[in-house]
Amino acid sequence: MTTSHIDSEYQAGAIEPQVQQDWANRKSFKVADTVEGKRRYILSMFPYPSGKLHMGHIRNYTIGDVMSRYYQLKGETVLQPMGWDAFGLPAENAAIDHKVAPAKWTFDNIAYMRNGLKSLGLAVDWDREIATCTPEYYRWEQWLFVQLYKKGLIYRKLSTVNWDPVDQTVLANEQVIDGRGWRSDALVEKRDIPMYYFRITDYAQELLDDLEQLKDGWPQRVLTMQRNWIGRSEGMDITFPSADSSIYADGLTVYTTRPDTLMGVTYVAIAAEHPMAKKAAELRPELNTFIEECRHGSVSEADMATAEKKGVATGLYVKHPITGEDVPVWIANYVLMSYGSGAVMAVPAHDERDFEFANNFGLNIKQVIRVAADETYNTTQWQEWYGSKEGTLIHSGEFDGLNFQQAFDAFITKLQPQGLADKKVQFRLRDWGVSRQRYWGCPIPMINCESCGQVPVPEDQLPVVLPTDVIPDGSGNPLAKMPEFYETTCPNCGGAAKRETDTLDTFVESSWYYARFASPDFAEGMIKPEAVQTWLPVTQYIGGVEHAILHLLYARFFHKLMRDEGVVHGNEPFTNLLTQGMVLADTFYREASDGKRTWFNPADVVLERDDKGRVLAAIHKEDGQPVVIGGQEKMSKSKNNGVDPQLIIDQYGADTARVFTMFAASPEQSLEWSDAGVEGSNRFLKRVWRLTANFLEKNAEYVKLDIANLSDNAQDLRRKTHETIAKVADDIERRHAFNTAIAAQMEFLNTLAKFNATSPQDVAVEREAILSLLTLLAPFAPHLSQTLLAQFGIDLTQHQFPEVDQKALTRNVQTIVVQVNGKLRGKLEVAVGLSKEDLLTQAKALPEVQQFLTGPTKKEIVVPNKLVNLVV
Repeated sequence: MTTSHIDSEYQAGAIEPQVQQDWANRKSFKVADTVEGKRRYILSMFPYPSGKLHMGHIRNYTIGDVMSRYYQLKGETVLQPMGWDAFGLPAENAAIDHKVAPAKWTFDNIAYMRNGLKSLGLAVDWDREIATCTPEYYRWEQWLFVQLYKKGLIYRKLSTVNWDPVDQTVLANEQVIDGRGWRSDALVEKRDIPMYYFRITDYAQELLDDLEQLKDGWPQRVLTMQRNWIGRSEGMDITFPSADSSIYADGLTVYTTRPDTLMGVTYVAIAAEHPMAKKAAELRPELNTFIEECRHGSVSEADMATAEKKGVATGLYVKHPITGEDVPVWIANYVLMSYGSGAVMAVPAHDERDFEFANNFGLNIKQVIRVAADETYNTTQWQEWYGSKEGTLIHSGEFDGLNFQQAFDAFITKLQPQGLADKKVQFRLRDWGVSRQRYWGCPIPMINCESCGQVPVPEDQLPVVLPTDVIPDGSGNPLAKMPEFYETTCPNCGGAAKRETDTLDTFVESSWYYARFASPDFAEGMIKPEAVQTWLPVTQYIGGVEHAILHLLYARFFHKLMRDEGVVHGNEPFTNLLTQGMVLADTFYREASDGKRTWFNPADVVLERDDKGRVLAAIHKEDGQPVVIGGQEKMSKSKNNGVDPQLIIDQYGADTARVFTMFAASPEQSLEWSDAGVEGSNRFLKRVWRLTANFLEKNAEYVKLDIANLSDNAQDLRRKTHETIAKVADDIERRHAFNTAIAAQMEFLNTLAKFNATSPQDVAVEREAILSLLTLLAPFAPHLSQTLLAQFGIDLTQHQFPEVDQKALTRNVQTIVVQVNGKLRGKLEVAVGLSKEDLLTQAKALPEVQQFLTGPTKKEIVVPNKLVNLVV
């Protein structure tokens, strides 16, 4: 029996708030820290509380929600939490602009975005909500910091950074524009300041090796990106002795992965901060001009690769370790002191940067690798030589003719006994600098004492609480101007001391939040041990591919740190990873005479189309003047092409927004925003609603399904029902192809709409089909599904995903293709299992086939269940 009458038309705005209130009242998605039976932890990367939801949020969280709801229907207990990555520079900058405290700005945004996410109808346990800017959260981050510092896994050292002398703060590389601070426009300096570092390099090999554990659950391209970032290389440390030990005694040690090119070294390049550069400047003060220029350069390795190669000769020399010849030492702007030893052996014939530098300054270029015997070196074709380990040595004296490995071994044999070379494994990965000279972040739990040095805050004094009533003005870190914050006593000697005023990189908070979700209210440690056993590792992690390197690497590293502290178990935090593509939308602009473009939101533009729907032009709504169509690009503020998802939810409902974002593209592909696509998804849901409402109106009563007494049409519909169940389950669970899962439901709806029930058993089959469709649709459009299923007396939150009835998949009739000489001439509808002889008889009897049988058949081919081919 049905439970009540429903409107014949779909009204998302009326039903969705009611369903969401029902979930909230019943706490439908609340789970315990410990549960028995099948369980699954599905987590989408948590959002930064910027204040507005964007379509990337909608896509990311709908993917996770579809999977969560599917497994709930399969009878599993699913943990799907939500929180906020709440610290960071954007909040501080917004607070400066609006003259409010970052805490107020952040929590106001959280409230707004929480309502937006709830309106999406996510099956989230909101009782587990965390914000990383609360002391209850970062207390345990500080606790772990103290443990790691005591173990020597965190250290403090001087580091070269971008320094804004006006704002008195460190700038990220992307905040330096044409050598100036993005906010102050001041010339940026390189400055050495003390910073705390995590020894992530101690875990480099393990981080690399454990990628093997993830090969079945992570995208191959993400694994490759991680491997490349860690960047394990096997090479050699080679020492170039000083040519004049009275001036500089230490010589230069360089690391190279291409020791086979040693005989091609024509100069050595050092960083401007290198001790040898400083010594040279003492002898030649004019070098200080260039050294000072380098101080204003970038500290980014990527920037160095593309910047113009500049340098000066120091006038100093080192000895070539093989020939003993003098090799000039140059200060070069493409060598960074923070990478390796701050010195490189330059082989311009076989290295891109060295080649450019050598050409700029007229330095010798010496080929020492030949790939083919008849090749002549061409200085315009250096790329053919660089990077190849396939060639043999030339112009290398006694080493001529050796291949890469032979040369490697020969140089080690010759130089190692002299202390001039040694094998070395090196990683591209560098230790993780976590100090930020900003206010809105987790305070670093260290105390600076003049007598005792750096002392960790005692555990019983944690957390070190960040004051939340501060309104920063942009001139340096406010904490450094607050004696009430930094003045303290040394835990060791009891003397006057200062708290560390730097705060932690926000990547630290996002590196362990997944674990805290397992027991967010636990006050005795980072994670409740029982919750670790129940929920970790995360079964399925979901997020943008832009986080494929740093966030995932740091989270993997943190998991190993917590494991070694006995907080978690296992080696990896995320068993399976799904990376989503970007959301694209149309762009429109006008270009001024100076080349500056003004971008217009798609909502403010009217498209003119021809009679076939092709776009002819775009007109701005306000002034009626044309705008340029810029094509589809990632939704962004800079291109003003974002679509406010709340407008879509308000107009069409959350279920439509969910269905569209899942149907428009597979998760890993870019999603192209389309108003027509949104309307199409809405029409689909309206058709489901009308079909169900019509069925309920006509069939208040029903008989029990008897599969032994079904009409052919009913058998066909039942087969389609169970084929669709199997298809949707496979698309969600194995393939993560949510778009084809929806396409299968649309096709199923078309079949259902054509079905005409003429008997009670037909009605029973139709009812089974509608209930199956509503259940298959539930992960995608849960509000509509719950409302309609309730009319059949079914509670979606207690419902089960339908099982495939294998008997229903059995076909009694099959279509056989009939060919003559391999060309299609007709089709047969015959009973399954018809004999070969009867099949041939019926095929030859088809009128459309007979006209091509011009003589006796030479060959008669029967492919069971598929085709008959008559050869004449």
